[in-house]
Amino acid sequence: MSNQQKISATQLSVIVILYIVGTSILLAPSLLVSVAKQDAWISAIIGVGVGLFFILPLYNRLGKLYPNMTLVEYSEEILGKWFGKTVSFFFFIYLMILCALVLRNIGDFMATQILSETPPLAVYIFFISIVIMGARLGLEPMARAAEIFIPFVILLFFFFMIFISPQAKIENIQPVLGNGIIPVLKASGPFIVFPFLELIVFLMIFPSLNRSQDFKKASSIGILIGGTIIVTIVTLSILVLGSDITESQIYPTYSLARKINIGDFLTRIEVIVATIWFFSIYIKLTVCFYGAALSLSQVLNLKEYRTLTYPLGIIIIILSIIVSPNIVYELIEVPKTMRLYTLTFGLFFPSLLMIAAFMRKKLKK
Repeated sequence: MSNQQKISATQLSVIVILYIVGTSILLAPSLLVSVAKQDAWISAIIGVGVGLFFILPLYNRLGKLYPNMTLVEYSEEILGKWFGKTVSFFFFIYLMILCALVLRNIGDFMATQILSETPPLAVYIFFISIVIMGARLGLEPMARAAEIFIPFVILLFFFFMIFISPQAKIENIQPVLGNGIIPVLKASGPFIVFPFLELIVFLMIFPSLNRSQDFKKASSIGILIGGTIIVTIVTLSILVLGSDITESQIYPTYSLARKINIGDFLTRIEVIVATIWFFSIYIKLTVCFYGAALSLSQVLNLKEYRTLTYPLGIIIIILSIIVSPNIVYELIEVPKTMRLYTLTFGLFFPSLLMIAAFMRKKLKK
């Protein structure tokens, strides 16, 4: 590997927490409620359970087969040089598209909620510049930044939860399972794909963990805490706004924060949600960008991934513009396509590698 920086298990947990919170804190409530209605909180719990007990063990077992290699490196080892490089190149393309969509989410949110007069391109350039800076510094400084961010994220989340809880109405989640279990299971599917199957990128940083045997425990803690935050946000959105309003809002969590009113004195503090989101989305985008740059450098057998960061950053800006014509298309049509890509590289690809590695060991014996 060209990158020799190491991170601790605690730092990995923190990165996983922020990665999961990422775009989910704003988009998950409406996406879940649109299918499961008032039972969306159950769908969120199911999604966290599947991520914790099925997806993570698959990634952990695959990573432990080759603890000193990244996903790209042992893909070539298992599948052969040319087939392995081909599959790894498509994995790189997937990460680039994921980066572009995350950047597009940032631009759309800023353009519609905060900086309505600012061209989205300016937001893209500014944010990707910071992401490139973080990726070029390497994994260890990124992990340290996450450790600095996480106390603020947790503290702001608790403030948000305390301030909005008095407006909760228990009747908004009743009747429980009023539409049956099928909508609940149907809604949990996309939530399993986004964000838990997107954790496949962490197999690119598996060798950078100080103790590879800590990967499962550290990631489990991250998934549990990050998932709990999302479940809480979804539940509060339903309890306070109701399922109909939550479904109709593009960013229901942001709308939820606007309802905070403490004695007509403490109002309009939606900056709490915006701050949590900015911290978490930065870590998510930087991890994905780092994984994309590192994967391409290993496909091309380059000694250093940093030489690729500037051109890849420009490509991501262009992709973020052309990937979707408008925000409605992005929220309705893009997830359908990305679901197939994420299932391919987040589930089928690692499963293929596991089967192929098992068969190779059997043949050697």
